[in-house]
Amino acid sequence: MINGTAAVAGIGATEFSKDSGRSELRLAVEAIRAALDDAGLRPADVSGLVTFTMDNNSEIAVARELGLRELTFMTRVGYGGGAACAVVQQAVLAVGAGLADVVVCYRALNERSGRRFGQAFASADPDAAWHVPMGLATPAAQVAMVARRYLHDHGGSPDDFGRVTVAARRHAATNPHAWFHGRPITLDEHRASRWIAEPLRLLDCCQESDGAVAVVVTSLARARDLRRPPAVIVAAAQGSGPGQYVMTSYYRSPVAELPEMGVVARQLWEQSGYRPSEVRTAVLYDHFTPYVLIQLEELGFCGRGEARHLIADGGIELGGRLPVNPHGGQLGEAYIHGMNGIAEAVRQVRGTAVNQVPGDGPVLVTAGTGVPTSGLILRSGA
Repeated sequence: MINGTAAVAGIGATEFSKDSGRSELRLAVEAIRAALDDAGLRPADVSGLVTFTMDNNSEIAVARELGLRELTFMTRVGYGGGAACAVVQQAVLAVGAGLADVVVCYRALNERSGRRFGQAFASADPDAAWHVPMGLATPAAQVAMVARRYLHDHGGSPDDFGRVTVAARRHAATNPHAWFHGRPITLDEHRASRWIAEPLRLLDCCQESDGAVAVVVTSLARARDLRRPPAVIVAAAQGSGPGQYVMTSYYRSPVAELPEMGVVARQLWEQSGYRPSEVRTAVLYDHFTPYVLIQLEELGFCGRGEARHLIADGGIELGGRLPVNPHGGQLGEAYIHGMNGIAEAVRQVRGTAVNQVPGDGPVLVTAGTGVPTSGLILRSGA
């Protein structure tokens, strides 16, 4: 059970780039070393490792390169970006069950200089036969179907998607670690960016990035004795909706909803005892802008079809009703499969973020949309 007895004690990352010039294994090791140093721990303290099934770095290779001693817990979580908050959930469960004392969650990828997820792909998955032969062979093309239906059902225009990017890039512009540091955009620039798959433009799509992020999880009692103020994990959830598929589901109606995020949301609010109105800032998985709007609705920050009103006039920008992705998100900072969003949530809880959102309310994080999904709620443990 998630009951606030575990915490994030350390975070670490490499630089975010388009060509790291080194292996994914080296990136993973660099991020983990940085996270352990942030926590004031040594490699010898680590007894558990958790990562994504899509990560190319085996636990034993990582352990060998770090000089870890004995591992008592190793596991992986599937479904790409939906794994990010779920790896933390796995770490919490391991710590709570006494299977490991210090668990490191990591994700490393050369997603720009290596395998590019945004390119067309062929799949042996039988489900792919329903869309790949017809040309729906990229994530953007699949999400465009959702975006088109969302606009049809609820009104609005592609400008509503553009406002998400404008907010993310405005936040990234003041974040020295962001790829788009110093490069905000206007809504007119969003309108001028080329079509990828209507109604999605280039600036509706997240980046392709090289880099790595690691998170150290341990008991709250131990974390309070370490170097940094702990970020208490008060809720952690995974969710898969009915008729689940990847990016766009053809097995359920209506199309323009994310029931898997609803599954996660119900668990987060029940576990934590918080309400949406109490959240200080939300770090939402923003691989495509339409899914930010739909998440806001599924999480209960507004009603169905009302997100465009919430984001109007800077509603998700710093100083707005609900600041979203103060670090710039995957649209502005980097695409590390949602792990950099978790690191930003920890910084917000610690009070060390570049774009710090004031207040002492909890911070919500989501990971993955259109796939089996996960989420966290963090609060200060000081």
